[in-house]
Parts: sequence; structure tokens; C-alpha cells
Amino acid sequence: MILRIKIVILTLLLPFLTLSAQKLKKADKITLANLETHIRFLADDKLEGRRTGTPGEQSAGDYISIGFSRSGLQPKGDNNGWKQSFEVNEGRQISRETFFMIDNNSLVINKEFFPLAFSAVGSAAGTPAIALQEKGDPWFLDLKDLLEANKSNPHFDLPGAIRSKAKECVKKGATALILYNTSKIADNLAFDPKDRSEPAVFPLFYITREGRKKYLKDESASLDIKLKVGFTEKKRTGHNIIGYLDNGAASTVVIGAHYDHLGYGEDSNGLYRGPERQIFNGADDNASGVAAIIELARLLKASGLKGNNYLFIAFSGEELGLFGSKYFVDHPTIDLSKVNYMINLDMVGRLKDSTHALNIGGYGSSPIWAEACDNAQNKKFFSLHYDSSGVGPSDHTSFYRKDIPVLFFFTGLNADYHKPTDDPDKINYIGELQVVKYVYQIVEDLNKKGKLAFTKTKEMQMGGPRFTVTLGIMPDYTFSGNGVRADGVSDGRPAQRAGLKAGDVIVQLGDYPVSSLEKYMDALSRFQKGDTTIVRYKRGNDTLQSPVQF
Repeated sequence: MILRIKIVILTLLLPFLTLSAQKLKKADKITLANLETHIRFLADDKLEGRRTGTPGEQSAGDYISIGFSRSGLQPKGDNNGWKQSFEVNEGRQISRETFFMIDNNSLVINKEFFPLAFSAVGSAAGTPAIALQEKGDPWFLDLKDLLEANKSNPHFDLPGAIRSKAKECVKKGATALILYNTSKIADNLAFDPKDRSEPAVFPLFYITREGRKKYLKDESASLDIKLKVGFTEKKRTGHNIIGYLDNGAASTVVIGAHYDHLGYGEDSNGLYRGPERQIFNGADDNASGVAAIIELARLLKASGLKGNNYLFIAFSGEELGLFGSKYFVDHPTIDLSKVNYMINLDMVGRLKDSTHALNIGGYGSSPIWAEACDNAQNKKFFSLHYDSSGVGPSDHTSFYRKDIPVLFFFTGLNADYHKPTDDPDKINYIGELQVVKYVYQIVEDLNKKGKLAFTKTKEMQMGGPRFTVTLGIMPDYTFSGNGVRADGVSDGRPAQRAGLKAGDVIVQLGDYPVSSLEKYMDALSRFQKGDTTIVRYKRGNDTLQSPVQF
């Protein structure tokens, strides 16, 4: 039934597409048909949302490789293949050896108990009573008093308080700490796989409300406790797809687009909140950009534009934080110093017929961009909106960080962004064709202009609804250690004034330990404009601290 509905919709659309296409040249009609073919394949349910490291990503990568090959490109990934592999570290996961037993009953992990992510690895056993704390036994701790004593304290840090309690308990002879909560105040504790903070002094377990009702009814009873905790690293492998058009030129132009999307929303970066498990097909985000670069590869191969070589990259891991593009610039398969400029296409398939608005980012990253964008004949089709910043929420940022001029093309957000409804039938294929032609004309104009000059630009403020201040860093989303690594530091922002540099790892803001990006954002949310505090950070083997004012 669903397939039949899609066929009916497509049939209704075809007369309008055909009417628009009748005005096009034969070459444009070929590009238009190819764009639709690419997008419909990449955004099909069979690819299950192209989540990084999944079979769907693999199928998408194979399709792109074939497209690059048919366009006449040479493979330029690892070991002379199309793919460049990189690891995505998803943090810790609870190992299979972890268990919790009370009176020979095995508690169900994540339902009746879980270890805290900052628990020490190890085991413990004993016969404690809930209300009795004796040396050499695991101890129980009700969080009720801590929570109620701090219910009006907006700066209360429960994990920090648990660490402090653990240090007190180990000095008094406890071998582990078993936490539970009888208060009506929610503690919001959960296993956080991204918590990279220093481990506590001994094992820390939490018994859920369900587990407490089942096993902790009698506080005076002695319980036979056996527990063990261990962790393993959870990783998956993503793949960039890289093709090269070698014209024997001195410099190379990179043209890229990310091909990963959200899968079924497993990484919690989707905007769908419904009860049903659904596929995020990502037709606009970013099958549209990938379709565009496959067609640009074909067009440039057939052209006489030999002033540059061209490297086409379909990045994965973008939705997780620019993993693929960052990996490439740190492990380039060509000489990065010979890269002339980089063009990034991300969400170029939903041009609005009413406005024809096309957004161009990175406009300030080279003085040549104004002339090049103005010279392109197809600019007349668009209402152009420029953003000078070389950084933004897409893969061109990784290249800008290496002092490479960038341009970023984007037709704007829409109601289907990061939702399961971002499907191929909603793409404006005629509009995307015009974007491809405009980008081609810019590349054509720059064919004999030589190496472009790079200029630094203003940078977007990292912000969001949860906080009103910024430190002024670009986080390294691929960093898997304790803290938040600064991939870049913005000029004139608090971090730069405090003396921080790219590569520094922030481990604490004021009273709040920073073990992950989520903890960093939570810490920022505690401050207001004008507040002052201390930022602690690691630079190499040294731990430094500086006063900072927001």
C-alpha cells in the first residue's frame, strides 16, 4: 500500500517536472534525470537511513564509488581504493562480565541496576545490612538526604557529590557503594557512555526503583552481595568515499558532501519524537549534496577545465560531528598544502520556488569569492544570501581550520529537517539542477585564476537554547578522552582572552567537571553573561587554569 501511494504521487508530479524540463537543454535534462536517480537510491528505505558504520552506509558508499568510477575518477582512498576508513568511538559500554547479585538472585542490568560510568572497574562481596556500614563490606547510600538538602541549589552537582561520598566511604573501609533513591526528587542518574572522567575509588552501582522495591524492602536484613563491573570501548567504522580527477595541475580543488544520515535515530540527533521506530531517509540531508557532487564529477571530467585537479569526497560521520572530514584533513590522501579551495554542498535539494533563496557560507574565506560568485551566469536564477564565516555545522569547517578557502552551499532548513519525512518526493529537482550549474560556473571562472588567497573570518557563536553564553571554542567532536578538546579558538572570545589555544582540553568550568561535550554544555548553562569563573584545561602534560569572563 505504501509503495502504491508513492507511485501515485510520482505520477502526479511527472507532468509538472516534464513541463519544466521541456525548457532545458539536452545536457541539463541528463543531469536532472541523474540527480533524481541518485537521490532516490540514496534515500530509499533499503539503506535504512545511512547511519555511519551500518550496512546502509556501506550500500550508499558502494553506489557513490560506482558513480565516481562511471564519471571517470580514480580511487583515492586507503590502499588505492575508494574508501577511507575511520573509527567512531561511541564511548564506554558495560561489559558482559558485569553483574550484581543479591542473595544469589541476579539483578537485570539497566532494568534493576546499572554501574555508574565513572565507577572503578573491579569486584566486591559481603553480607551487609542496608542500614549497617561495616569495614570490608559494600555500603548502601540513600540519595534522599543529599537531594533534599540541595533541592534549592541550582549549582548542585550530584555526580560530584557522589564522588566525594565515595572518598569518605573508602577511608572508613567500604569496598563498594550501592546507591538508591527513596526521595520524590528525581536524581536523573543513568549510565553515560560518553563520560570520560577519572574513575571513582571503587565500584559504584545504582539500584533502580524497580530493583529497590524487589530487593531492598527490609533495611535490617543482611544481604549476600556479589558484584563486578567492567567496561569496554564501543566503536564503529565509518568510511569516506574519495575519487580523484588528475589533470596534472599544480593545485587541487576539493568538492565534497556528506552522505551519512541518522539511521533510525539511534544517536538521538533526530527531531522526531513519535512512538514508532522510523527510518530517517535524509533525501535533502544530504542525498541531495551527494547527487550534486557525482554530477559535478561527471561534468568536470567531460570539460576542458584543466587548471586544477579535482578531489571529490563523500564524507561520513558528519551528523556525529564532522568525523569524516576531520579525519580526512588530518590524514589526507593528497598533499593538503596543494589544495586550492574546498566547496561543500549540504542540503541543496529544497530550493523554495517562491524565493529561490540560496545560502552561501564561507564567503569571507577568500577575497576572490565575491568576484567568482558574481561572475557565474546562473546567479540570476537565485536570491543569494551570503555568510562570511568559514565555520559552520558542516564539513567545510574542517578545511577552513587548515587555512583553506571554502564555499558552502545550502538551500535552507525546512519542516522535514532531521525527521523521517525528509523523502525524495519533496526534492525540488529543477532547483537542485540550477545549484549544480551555478557551482560549475564558479569552478569554471576560477579555472585559470591560480591558487586562491585565504583570509580568516568571523566565526559563528556556539550556542543553543540550553545556554546563553559561549566560551568561544570549536569543539573537537572526535576527541574520545576526558574533557573537551578545542579544535579552534575564536578571536576576541572569552577562551582566547583567558589564554586557551587550539589543542587545549577543557576539564573543568568553575565547580563543574567537564568529562564530555554534554557535560561542557551543561556547565555552560549554569553561567550568565558577565559571570566570571575559572577554566581548568590540559595543554600536553600540564594542567593549567585561567580566570575567564563570559
